[in-house]
Amino acid sequence: MNISKFKPQLLNRTLAMAVAFVCLASGSLIAQTTTGTIRGTVTGEGGAPIPSAQIGARNANSGAVRTAQSNDAGAYTLVGLVPGTYEVTVRRIGNAPQNRTVVVQIGATQSQDFTLQTQAAQLETQVITAATGKETQTSEVATNITQAQISKLPTPSRNFLDLAALAPGVTVTEDRVNGQFRTVSAGGQPPSAVNLFIDGTSFKNELTQGGIAGQDASRGNPFPRNSVQEYRVISQNFKAEYQNAASAVITAQTKSGGNVLSGNALYAYQNKGMVQLDSFQRASGTPKPAYRRALGAFSIGGPIIKDKLHFFGSYEGNYQNRANAVNIANLPAAGTFPALDTVNLRQYNGSFQSPFRENLFFGKINGDINAKSNAEISWSNRHETDVRDFGPNNATFAAAVNNHNYNNVVQARYNYFTGPWLNEAKVDFSRFHRGFSPNQSGEPRRLYSVSNTDYAIGAASSIQEYIQKRIGFRDDLSFTGFEAMGEHVFKGGFSFARSTYDIDKRNDFVPQFHYATIANTGNGNQTYNYQVPFELRFGSGDPFLKSNNNQLGLYVQDDWSPVKRLLLNLGVRWDYESNMLNTGYVTPNAGPIHYVDTIRAYMSLPNTNSPSGVNLFVPLDLNRYIATGDNRKPFKGAIQPRFGFSYGVDEASRTTVFGGWGIYYDRIPFDVAVDEKLKITNPTYTIQFAPQGVAPVGGQVAFNPSYLTADQAVLNPLVSQFGLREVWLMDNEYKVPKTTQYSLGIRQLLGEFAGTVTYAAQRGTDQFTWNVAAGGLNNNGTCCNFPFNWGAHGISSIIYSTNDVKTWYDAVSLQLDKIYSRPSLDSFGWGAGLTYTFITRDLEGEDALGDTFAFPQASTIHKHAANDEKQRIVANWITDIPYLWGIQYSGLVTLGGKYRIDVGCQRFCGNFERGGFTVPGTFPYRNVDMRLRKDFPSFGRTPVGFGITLDLFNALNHANLGCFNTGNPVQGNGQPDLNFGKASCVVTDARRYQLGAELNF
Repeated sequence: MNISKFKPQLLNRTLAMAVAFVCLASGSLIAQTTTGTIRGTVTGEGGAPIPSAQIGARNANSGAVRTAQSNDAGAYTLVGLVPGTYEVTVRRIGNAPQNRTVVVQIGATQSQDFTLQTQAAQLETQVITAATGKETQTSEVATNITQAQISKLPTPSRNFLDLAALAPGVTVTEDRVNGQFRTVSAGGQPPSAVNLFIDGTSFKNELTQGGIAGQDASRGNPFPRNSVQEYRVISQNFKAEYQNAASAVITAQTKSGGNVLSGNALYAYQNKGMVQLDSFQRASGTPKPAYRRALGAFSIGGPIIKDKLHFFGSYEGNYQNRANAVNIANLPAAGTFPALDTVNLRQYNGSFQSPFRENLFFGKINGDINAKSNAEISWSNRHETDVRDFGPNNATFAAAVNNHNYNNVVQARYNYFTGPWLNEAKVDFSRFHRGFSPNQSGEPRRLYSVSNTDYAIGAASSIQEYIQKRIGFRDDLSFTGFEAMGEHVFKGGFSFARSTYDIDKRNDFVPQFHYATIANTGNGNQTYNYQVPFELRFGSGDPFLKSNNNQLGLYVQDDWSPVKRLLLNLGVRWDYESNMLNTGYVTPNAGPIHYVDTIRAYMSLPNTNSPSGVNLFVPLDLNRYIATGDNRKPFKGAIQPRFGFSYGVDEASRTTVFGGWGIYYDRIPFDVAVDEKLKITNPTYTIQFAPQGVAPVGGQVAFNPSYLTADQAVLNPLVSQFGLREVWLMDNEYKVPKTTQYSLGIRQLLGEFAGTVTYAAQRGTDQFTWNVAAGGLNNNGTCCNFPFNWGAHGISSIIYSTNDVKTWYDAVSLQLDKIYSRPSLDSFGWGAGLTYTFITRDLEGEDALGDTFAFPQASTIHKHAANDEKQRIVANWITDIPYLWGIQYSGLVTLGGKYRIDVGCQRFCGNFERGGFTVPGTFPYRNVDMRLRKDFPSFGRTPVGFGITLDLFNALNHANLGCFNTGNPVQGNGQPDLNFGKASCVVTDARRYQLGAELNF
């Protein structure tokens, strides 16, 4: 089947067959992406294997039971277990039965060996408590975030992904009062290289940057925190069952109802009196703006039919009101520029509310159909709006945008297990809608450049709406009954998804007029004195694009244990997408501009300042950059072998050596291919106006007051006659981003602690970036030489794509963890963890990770430090102190070392020596978050727990500096820049408090 020619009718038949297969064959509650495994051996006295022993695992919460039988070697395996606490029982006639409590974590394999005593008849069961929560025999570099950490550690806005920073090499953007995005990155890769699975369904952002749907332009949360049972951050060497990630995989399991009705309600509050000003705000005398945030959550779960059918539902709300102050100051004295005086920019000053509203919902019903199958259906919804992007000193409230996310996910899963077979299947539908639009409309946008600041009045300039709809099917089959030179667990599967992309990208939809005293429109400096605009930017045409994409994934893997303490993970994966990057696109050669002919003519224009002697600094092979509709083939080479091992040095595997190697392909967001079409169908025109009373020259237009309008019908004739367009060319032989990962480490159990030392490396290649063809560096290596032939054939510039970006990542990490436990309410409970990481990160072909634009070309940006914080320590703790008024004390500490920053002038000077800036102290970055909780005695016959919390963020009120001046250390006049290396902002908020209350029943 040619997937690139896939028809909707064929899709319907395929889905119908898939659903029939799920119903008639077998399926899965959860794939291994969100489940765990128990495996081990059953032996008798003297170590002899016991075959045919019956192993049963009963979920303590839901009552669901899974069974297995030991083979001739005494080995058994229980795969596909929902994370939770299990009562494991081993029985065999002639031996005393044994019962053990085992905690199964998401994605983890628990090794549980049983030794049964011989007896003539079965008497009472031997009970052994072994609430094991730390795996040792895995080749993955992974960190499990437990329910205790999710519910007890302090995080400002309840984004459950904040705790992903507990994993080595993983960075989560700061949760700021005025933050505007929350992304996760790892392994020296951009955020788009991460994938998030919730209950096995991918939340990958296929359209825009950011990795996780909705997180690239939002301060909100992707999923309700009170619905997450636990999650696993796999930062290196994940298995073949995971797809579309080149750096890290985060896989989360949601909560399910149990046999006892239970629930939770909480409320947290913060206002401006609980938020301190940072060092820069204090120095400038900035008053505290109005601010209020309320976080609310409610969840409930329980039985519909005990031991058979259960439900769970939750809600979380995040309501924020903040005030942004518009303070247009430093204006010229009255009378200096009469035209500017008539605008009266100060009339727009004031304090205006910036509301944020987020509502998150989740619901699930799951149950056992019979002794061999169970099923589940769930739904989640995210509705979020945010009025923002105005103030404090350059954009008025009228220029605000309404940023929004409207997401829905529905999935159904079915599980069938018999003997050594487990089949898992899932159907899911997701709709991710992310966009922004002007909060007010009807007025043109005007920019006034005063003292190097552009003050904006009028409406926001653009509208962008991205809708990603996806229907997917996945089936995984596991077999544990094969023995050949040891024990094997075979697993294989396939996935198919049909995605639809709807894009509305009205960039510069609102006409934008730019005013200044003096401006250069390509004809030398000319005097305008704010009387008329010197430039108009205006997007006009068809901004809509609709496309489909089919995704197919196949994998097979074998977890092979040739001897008892050695486990080998052998797997290979293949992924294919029919239309990742607008495969069927045709570069137009008709209409007002015959683009193919025009590009060829533009390329041949002589230019003595260009190294090539023609207009393009970089000669392009147009056979690779002119799309004919059939010369851009889908990538079929995403074959990804993956290998891992773990070896228990001692009999009990308390000391384990592990490692792995693999190839991992990601994908390119569809948005990077949008501009090659929309820059033609909906170009942004640039019109240059002549000063008032001056005859137009060099392509300028005389300004007419009637042009100052938001009415497109008035401006369309103007821009179609005089406007210039950019041309964006996609390489038809594009490559897919790829990383090669390898690691080696050792784990050691030290009493209740588990320690790990790991060396991990990643090498990234073939990452996407845009380049400028019609310009480059000067002959001496300085920036920049852009001798545009303005107006030639209607093209202002040519942008082209390459896959020349490379990354290097090397890390040595040390982890020490003690899982939180508390035997009883009147006893002392505690848990703690510490991660130290030494990292080097380097980048070639881009200035910063994820820029997707190499200025002017990737070839001019050599290998340099990128996001290179050498050392980082992350520690967390949870303590219950019953004798200290029942106080619980928890915290999260992050310490960061010296940060190497590439000095801007070095690249243009041909010198890539890296500059580093730091403030005095061992750790220039210090952030300490703490929480105190007081629980009160419950009353009545039904246990009800009530507690109050006090959160303290950045408790030390440390000024974590950022925004360093890394430009040229020498000014244009040859004098040193006295501000070189100095910071102009902080990257974390000042000290904040938060009060809360929680009710558990």
